[in-house]
Amino acid sequence: MDAVVRTSHTPGLQFVAVTAEGPAFEYLGGWADLARRHPMGSGTTMMAYSMSKTFTAAAVLQVIDSQHLSLDESINRFLDFCPYGPEVTIRRLLAHTAGIPNPIPLAWIHSPAAHETFDEHAALARVLRRHKRLSFAPGTRYGYSNIGYWLLGEFVQQVTGVAFTAYVGQQVLRPLGVTPQELGYEIPSLPEHARGYLEKYSLMNVFKRLLVDRKFIGNYYDRWLEIYPHYLDGAAFGGLVGTARGFARFLQDQLRPPSVLFRDSSRREFYAQQHTSGGAVVPASLGWNVGSLNDRRLYYKEGGGGGFHCMMRLYPSSGVGTVVMTNATGFSVRNLLDRTDCIFLEPASSLRDEI
Repeated sequence: MDAVVRTSHTPGLQFVAVTAEGPAFEYLGGWADLARRHPMGSGTTMMAYSMSKTFTAAAVLQVIDSQHLSLDESINRFLDFCPYGPEVTIRRLLAHTAGIPNPIPLAWIHSPAAHETFDEHAALARVLRRHKRLSFAPGTRYGYSNIGYWLLGEFVQQVTGVAFTAYVGQQVLRPLGVTPQELGYEIPSLPEHARGYLEKYSLMNVFKRLLVDRKFIGNYYDRWLEIYPHYLDGAAFGGLVGTARGFARFLQDQLRPPSVLFRDSSRREFYAQQHTSGGAVVPASLGWNVGSLNDRRLYYKEGGGGGFHCMMRLYPSSGVGTVVMTNATGFSVRNLLDRTDCIFLEPASSLRDEI
């Protein structure tokens, strides 16, 4: 990891590996802010983007359980403004099999100054008007969608009568003992928030002005272009801001036999791999992507966007969870975790021999 930072693959990096008992390893390296030469610290916050979706899914499953609802209910029962028809169910939204379109969301951001008065429901309504046709028949295949998870945030709010971000804070983050400084939907301190960077020599940099409002584009620092702090328009699909330690607390809970977040039946739903209506397996559960590393099943969620890239993973059979957060859009978090996680997945006897 020192080599990754030293050779400028990313300005800064946070990494935590956990077991059910607690942290097994932590790494902090590089710079949170190149202009101020501010080092990456354990309390430095970064944008999580789509890693937020797993927390949205957790909130949805809690609501389904507490309100005695069915995952196979049509979302139209709860959201009368949804234009996609009765076949779009909660389960299909969670598993990305609902057929909801997925336009590039990089322009769906707003500044910290505008955040307090930002109308998220109105922003979603504008997006739905522009993208009101399904991409495919619901249930027939897998198709990732940010809009789908945005709708799920509205579902949580509509059913509970509590703002989505407040619900997650009260019912997901607080039971984990996570503080607002570690993880939440607000930037707790702009000076302690990492600056995000885009690689100077990248395709995204070439087309940045077509994808991102120019008011969010900063200055170059050597090979890095700064992206100014911002919020995503839809908290449910990508709004979490936090630290690797904050996400590690969530992973730690999921490695414990009794989760503080779910009853056993809901947790089984959280990890059950999903299928199309024709029976084909899709690469997702209700909130995670599903894969493997060295023949070990893993559940993971990746997040990336304007200046940041991150990923968290769970290896249930090994009792290990890992999370990496970086402030470089194009950094390959997948490659890094493929390399580092193998160390933590080795049998204890092999590790002792190696040491």
